[in-house]
Amino acid sequence: MSRRVKDVGPPWTGGDEKAALLGFLDYLRNSIAGKVADVPEPQVRAGGVPSGTNLLGLIKHVTKVERFYFLGEPINNLRRTMQPTREETVESLLADYRHTIEQANEVIETWTDLTLDAPRPPGRSLPPSRRWVLVHMIEETARHAGHADILREQIDGSTGR
Repeated sequence: MSRRVKDVGPPWTGGDEKAALLGFLDYLRNSIAGKVADVPEPQVRAGGVPSGTNLLGLIKHVTKVERFYFLGEPINNLRRTMQPTREETVESLLADYRHTIEQANEVIETWTDLTLDAPRPPGRSLPPSRRWVLVHMIEETARHAGHADILREQIDGSTGR
């Protein structure tokens, strides 16, 4: 069954640079989370491409990357972030993603100057600027939201955000 969801686009903030960047990031965060919602087992964890990339793995991955850049938590094995365990469910991983977003946004809220260093990610020699982290997370989330678009369309024909 094909279903088209209207794409309303990111919010028009009309505000400062940080508000615009965060508006785009939140838009993309909602887009990728929306692609996973209401997808039943086992389709939500079934690899739709030869690499095994799956919807649930994408949510797990973007959560870990947000925690790495905004909260300073290490990623021991980046490849594993794309592989949900049997115990991890849509509900648990989406809840963790939403909680991570809340925590990340609390950190971002304190950023008054985007040229300053962001928290230094574990294992990195130099910290990136806060601006770089926001732009990188927009790129990271957008890339994986695109993957989720394709995987979701393969599952049930659903398109759009």
